[in-house]
Amino acid sequence: MQIILLPHRLAKARTITVSTRHFALSAALALLLLAGLTVGLYWVTIRFVAELQVPYVQRLVLAAQKSENEDSRQVIRESLSGIAVRLGEIQARLTQLDAVGARLSTLANLRPQEYGFAQAPGLGGAAPTLTPQHSLTLNEFSLKLAELGQRMESRTDFLGVLESQMVEQTVREKLIPRMPPVNAPFKSSGFGHREDPFTGLWTMHEGIDFQASTGTAILAAAGGVVVFAGFHPQYGYLVEIDHGNDLSTRYAHSSKLLAKEGDVVQRGRKIAEVGSTGRSTGPHLHFEVRLKGVAQNPGQFLVSPNTTTLVARSAIHVPVARAQP
Repeated sequence: MQIILLPHRLAKARTITVSTRHFALSAALALLLLAGLTVGLYWVTIRFVAELQVPYVQRLVLAAQKSENEDSRQVIRESLSGIAVRLGEIQARLTQLDAVGARLSTLANLRPQEYGFAQAPGLGGAAPTLTPQHSLTLNEFSLKLAELGQRMESRTDFLGVLESQMVEQTVREKLIPRMPPVNAPFKSSGFGHREDPFTGLWTMHEGIDFQASTGTAILAAAGGVVVFAGFHPQYGYLVEIDHGNDLSTRYAHSSKLLAKEGDVVQRGRKIAEVGSTGRSTGPHLHFEVRLKGVAQNPGQFLVSPNTTTLVARSAIHVPVARAQP
């Protein structure tokens, strides 16, 4: 572009050539000038708005501040809503943990109050003097809350598995003959070789004889299914209970049977009464424990009614006793 200047009449004309570069530089300077004026006006407005007392400007500033505050409050409300939901989940987890802890205490014969399942644990210690202290930010608090929730979920899953294992162990324990089958003051004959009361020969006695009067209650030593209840030529009136895992018990020489084949009995249920039927010299209970059909020493299983110490071992670890020829 060429610009021709004529200062006055008949004077020599002057020509100015404007290139693209000149246009670009001019536009850049104009933009810089406009930006500088805008920033300056904004600074002056913010700096002296309180002193100028211009109602329109003040309304603009207040509207901007109100919008910013509303945005901040909205962010805080959303954060608090998320935290409240997370706290509700943690509270539900805590309730579940308390219930699982109480059940585990019952299974393990522990008192829940000794382990603080129903109350908050005591905390304390000296105030820190060297390490700097600060309040948690909202982001830090959310991260701590999420970490706590993950740890609680992990602990809940672990306690659930532990509870299942303890319940299974408790059920198995109830199927092992621990309970004495009759309330008798002493045994008239133990397990092992003895002199046969009828033939006088040295023979194997495959059970324990409990001395008791006729009509004394005979109780199931463990839970199971009655597989035989009837008369046997040697045992007299006999009840045999299958406890699973190839383990069974026999209750012989009864005077009266109270259980029948197919009954599911629990430990401690009355299944018969003491008598002297079959090959017997007098009223007593002949009690046998058999593993895979082989007689075991009942004394390895039974628990003394006057003590909590187990005399028996698990049926899986009990050595099999075999009768000598």
